Amino acid sequence: MKILTLIIGLILLFAVEILRVYFIMPFPGSQHNNTIGIAYWLNNNIRWIRILLILIISYPVISILQNARIWKKILLGLVLIFYGVAFYFFQFRFQADKIFYQPHNKNFADAKDNKIPTDKLIIGVTVNGEAKAYPIQLIGYHHQVRDSIGHTPVMITYCTVCRTGRAFSPYVNNKLENFRLVGMDHFNAMFEDASTKSWWRQVSGEAIAGPLVGARLREMPSSQMTLASWLSQYPSSLILQRDTLFNQDYDDLADFDKGTIKGGLEKRDSASWKFKSWIVGVDNHKAARAYDWNELVSKGIIEDSLPGLPLLIMLEKDTASFHVWSRDVKGFHLQFVKNSSNANLFSDRNTESKWNMAGLCVEGPLKGEQLIPIQASQEFWHSWRTFHSATSQFKE
Repeated sequence: MKILTLIIGLILLFAVEILRVYFIMPFPGSQHNNTIGIAYWLNNNIRWIRILLILIISYPVISILQNARIWKKILLGLVLIFYGVAFYFFQFRFQADKIFYQPHNKNFADAKDNKIPTDKLIIGVTVNGEAKAYPIQLIGYHHQVRDSIGHTPVMITYCTVCRTGRAFSPYVNNKLENFRLVGMDHFNAMFEDASTKSWWRQVSGEAIAGPLVGARLREMPSSQMTLASWLSQYPSSLILQRDTLFNQDYDDLADFDKGTIKGGLEKRDSASWKFKSWIVGVDNHKAARAYDWNELVSKGIIEDSLPGLPLLIMLEKDTASFHVWSRDVKGFHLQFVKNSSNANLFSDRNTESKWNMAGLCVEGPLKGEQLIPIQASQEFWHSWRTFHSATSQFKE
């Protein structure tokens, strides 16, 4: 009976240590099921579970050490050492915030002193007239960077496994909150707030476990484009620079922008509508739709309409910077074509006015009019369809 108690206790002890991390990290098979409730319960109860199981096995352990043959004592010692090693790795090495650290030094530079190549993709945010650019290669490692733009706190996030960049206001219940990376669910990064210990999805800012389930962080408008394109619109923007402590981690993501990175979780499927194919996703709260990146590259421009929202999706000549605007101008739904003589301009068929890549009309009857930007994201198809289960696919 003592041996059976010891074996069952040890199995459970190993199981809770491993499963607590397994369910919220990208181990084989861990991200395909709805196990977030189990993971959250284990994470919040692991201490008393450990104590209980250690108490259960303590009597047979003491008995074996006092009375058993030497080979049993050695075997038991090896098993306990193995548990100690497993405890160390799953407690201190395999957890997300022990793998991905926040920048120690947040250095920004203007365009003149910038060291980031201008063909790199960035997440750009403007608040109260101030613009800042966050290279995906950098925030892709950190997963989140806390900052202030226009005297307003912001939380810039990125999940390389979903290819999702989002900017949020880091206020929870009107309190400025701190977050740590806790793991992932369905391949999407999760953050835990310091006050309530709720878990929040990076892709939507929604709390999915803990006391604040169902609450959402307020998303702040952001854009993804090359740094060169961003600076053409915001020449006085500041650009996040490398924290040299993490140079190797940044270098590991050097090919992420183009989707040619070696990592299986982050490498692009070049064909359309595959698990890790790139799409542009738009959700206007009435309907969600995904647009094939390959089709956008081929055409350069896509027009569509969601309920109450006529859309224009435009790709710049760098084939990396994209824009999504409403086609509604003064109550008219404009139709657009690319400009054959100037790749930085496009025209509307209705008035033959010319527009630039900032969505500003620069010539013609509509000169001075501004297209309204629509929040959109480039991400992996598997991410968009997982978190927008009712999405449609744009297919002409």
